[in-house]
Amino acid sequence: MTEAIRLVDIRESALSSDEVLAAIADPTAGGTALFIGTVRNHDHERPVEQLRYEAHPDALRRMREVAEGVAADPLVTALAAVHRTGPLAVGDTAVIVAVAASHREAAFAACRRLIDEVKAEVPIWKHQHFTDGATEWVGAC
Repeated sequence: MTEAIRLVDIRESALSSDEVLAAIADPTAGGTALFIGTVRNHDHERPVEQLRYEAHPDALRRMREVAEGVAADPLVTALAAVHRTGPLAVGDTAVIVAVAASHREAAFAACRRLIDEVKAEVPIWKHQHFTDGATEWVGAC
């Protein structure tokens, strides 16, 4: 694992932005960007009651590969990515990614790339439960 990759995990327990920020703290960084994804109360204009995330057995390996690609940028000092699985309620934190870089522009760009690639490349699926009793599976990649 690249030295810049400080934390990559998929877990059923609650996620902590403090843990993620502590993992990427680095005195050489001039900027830190943080993204927190939360469960919203609607999707496609339908009210969401709750959801459940399920991860493929290869999901953690894929997340590490995505992190390695982002960490290859020489301006990236440190990064972290954590995704939650299991049942989540509206308002719960589902994913946190953060990047420390030498400058703010690099931190923002790398953080955006990290979350976009995690959502596009890591096999984690969302099973949404709507208030009308309907359910829907949404593929993350």
